[in-house]
Amino acid sequence: MRDLPAVNATLNSTAAALLILGYALIRQGRREAHKRVMLAAFAVSTAFLVCYLVYHFQVGSVRYQKTGVLRTVYLSILLTHTVLAAAVPPLAIITLSRGLGGRIEKHRNIARWTLPIWLYVSVTGVVVYWMLYRG
Repeated sequence: MRDLPAVNATLNSTAAALLILGYALIRQGRREAHKRVMLAAFAVSTAFLVCYLVYHFQVGSVRYQKTGVLRTVYLSILLTHTVLAAAVPPLAIITLSRGLGGRIEKHRNIARWTLPIWLYVSVTGVVVYWMLYRG
């Protein structure tokens, strides 16, 4: 159980790398590779969500112990991370379903929002981990 936060940070890092790779692939016009990578990003993010819920169901909340400016920075990152994290599952599902359904223009329109939000959440998830467990 104590290793799950590190597993979660690894899953978030992997998701971020896959999202960047998926973006690069679609910019190169490599649709099939983009599709595979984005499905992998979705699978990794789903695994993260399961591990996150299991961990916090068992452990509960973990308080940030530092004070002052670091606490303010941590809470600011955590707030934006948490609010946007709630949006990622529906955005990702809609974006994937439009892409898989061949509705490319609609997929592209929502992906312009989904990608930066999902990427921000993945990266700030790692930052939260480092500040909370390694800082």
